[in-house]
Amino acid sequence: MKYGVAKLSIIPCRSEPADPSEQTSQLLFGEHYKVLEERKKWVRIRNSLDNYEAWIDRKQHAEITEEEYKRLDSDRHATCSLELVGLATNVSTKEITPIPMGSTLPLLKDGSFELGSDHYQFDGQFIHQLSKDKNKIVENAYMYLNAPYLWGGRSPFGIDCSGFSQIIYKLNGIKLPRDAYQQAEIGITLSFVEEAEPGDLAFFDNEEGDITHVGILLEDNYIIHSSGKVRVDRIDHQGIFNAEEHDYTHKLRLIKRIF
Repeated sequence: MKYGVAKLSIIPCRSEPADPSEQTSQLLFGEHYKVLEERKKWVRIRNSLDNYEAWIDRKQHAEITEEEYKRLDSDRHATCSLELVGLATNVSTKEITPIPMGSTLPLLKDGSFELGSDHYQFDGQFIHQLSKDKNKIVENAYMYLNAPYLWGGRSPFGIDCSGFSQIIYKLNGIKLPRDAYQQAEIGITLSFVEEAEPGDLAFFDNEEGDITHVGILLEDNYIIHSSGKVRVDRIDHQGIFNAEEHDYTHKLRLIKRIF
């Protein structure tokens, strides 16, 4: 078994080993993974965060040892937060990498951390994943307001609905699966919108009954979610009501409390 880590700001993850293939997710800086299959130009990986499997360009793959992978599996990491972009400077080469909010800073100490054989100095704001606070989930969610919707995206510069909920929970030390239907399988189901607290997750289905959308609940029957962009809309027992379209855009299926 081989292993790797993301040393670039954002790495596209594709469904097939080809550039025109659909982007199904992204690796953010500092996230590590197992290598499942190798080809001349492509590597199939499994993200340690959520066990999501996809193909990445071999040129964007940075190999690490099994020992380093196990070290990165520690939960004692910090996360780039509170500003859209931080800066990671490679101490040896002096190269600067802009890293988006939600990126991992492994075992950050005194502003420095290591990825494989590279030593970095971090300039930016961060949080250590030590406590679970629903107020922080709401606060972090608002940082992504107006981020454009991007299928497979996980950054403030392009994010999909389940990538949004996953990253917000990651900022608060909680691992969620990658896709909305997977996220809907965990936590405690609530019976009514009125029972929900800010920070709980609401899930929505299509005409076939498949869960296809997720958002984070706010106070006073509002929800923040990624639909066209990260936006705030009203929610009731029917679903999400978009005031601009004067119509319901998503049909409520269930509400989950993760913690």
